Amino acid sequence: MKLSILLADDEKSVREAMAAELSQAGYEVREARNGEEAVSSARENPPDIVILDVMMPAMNGIEACREIRSRIDDVPVLFLTALEGDENEIQGLEAGADGYIPKTASREIILARVASAARRVAANPRAAEFDFGKWRVDPLCGRMKREGRKDVLLSTREIEMMRLFASHPSELFSKEELLKRFWGADFDGQESALGQAVSRLRAKLGDEAWHVDTVYGTGTRFVP
Repeated sequence: MKLSILLADDEKSVREAMAAELSQAGYEVREARNGEEAVSSARENPPDIVILDVMMPAMNGIEACREIRSRIDDVPVLFLTALEGDENEIQGLEAGADGYIPKTASREIILARVASAARRVAANPRAAEFDFGKWRVDPLCGRMKREGRKDVLLSTREIEMMRLFASHPSELFSKEELLKRFWGADFDGQESALGQAVSRLRAKLGDEAWHVDTVYGTGTRFVP
């Protein structure tokens, strides 16, 4: 599975040019036109790597980085910037960024810095495979496997939910806790989002759906 990159820049020409380079290099790229769109996109479908322009309307890159970091604390974040100076770099690093990509950088430099971030993703313990019933979940490939069955594609959120459940067998997680963890503390959507997500996961598990047990009015748990 391709690593996903969330790229946010209010300059369409810059955004599209970089997205084309990254796509050609084998990454899956999602674009955002400002900081608010970036935060919303990251909340809806957490990316593997984030690239943020510093100066953006609606929410600048520093603020967007802080918001994204509050939800996904280990995702590599790179700032794309035309600004120079230690003060700007210090602000970005304090907000949780892992480094900078100058807008004037060559294609080789851009891809090298993104590749470095990709290596950190691969080395992350969250990239390790784990079992969920008879299924084997491969986070890097974004799918689960089982002998005699076709591989099943999983979203990033589904993988993280399965990891949480599998690492806490029989523990009951409340609806409020799951919504806060996977949709964010300020999620203003319908509570039915969780029910729909659990239903989709159970459908993908097929005859192993019983591992995901929802106790009405209480919460959801993994049944070993």
